[in-house]
Amino acid sequence: MRRPGPDEYADYYSLYIDRVPDGRPLVDVLGEAPDALDALLGNLPLERENFAYETGKWTCREVLGHVIDAERIFSYRALHIARADSAELPGMDQEEWAAASNAAGRPISELLREFRGLRTANAVFFASLDEEAFSRRGVASGVEFTVRALIHIIVGHELHHREMLRTRYLAGAAAPRAAAPGTAAPGAAAPGTAAPGPTN
Repeated sequence: MRRPGPDEYADYYSLYIDRVPDGRPLVDVLGEAPDALDALLGNLPLERENFAYETGKWTCREVLGHVIDAERIFSYRALHIARADSAELPGMDQEEWAAASNAAGRPISELLREFRGLRTANAVFFASLDEEAFSRRGVASGVEFTVRALIHIIVGHELHHREMLRTRYLAGAAAPRAAAPGTAAPGAAAPGTAAPGPTN
């Protein structure tokens, strides 16, 4: 699958699409994510599962729950548009979804299993599509996308949050601790895990 052109998504989504590596089959990048997240998060102590690097930010569990929710949303958008449904799809408010989610009360191991099942099913679905389906266009949250762009956003969104987890949540994680106020870099996500645009 070729990379989407700039006319296939809103500018903001380049935050995610630009994270998708060139020169590698997209199916390989899709398929490696569950193992990569297992390696990163699978052996966390309980204190680190519930860690947020700053007051008001999501915990590791909640970040992973957000990744799962966003993948479900974007994969449904891809299905909807691939099937040539012309109805416009609504947006979603990631903060409201996170507040209503029970991710904070679920162990990381359970969330990792859910992500693996979701990503595996999506990889099979994406592999079933042809070039015509990849190129179909539709509107979600007031933005026009191609199916191709949505798939790249799914891949890049997970890569974005995996890096956030690695650098902001787990760097120096040998001794879990509360983050000092004001230590987060500007633009942090969860509520800074992602700016509202991409998950709307």
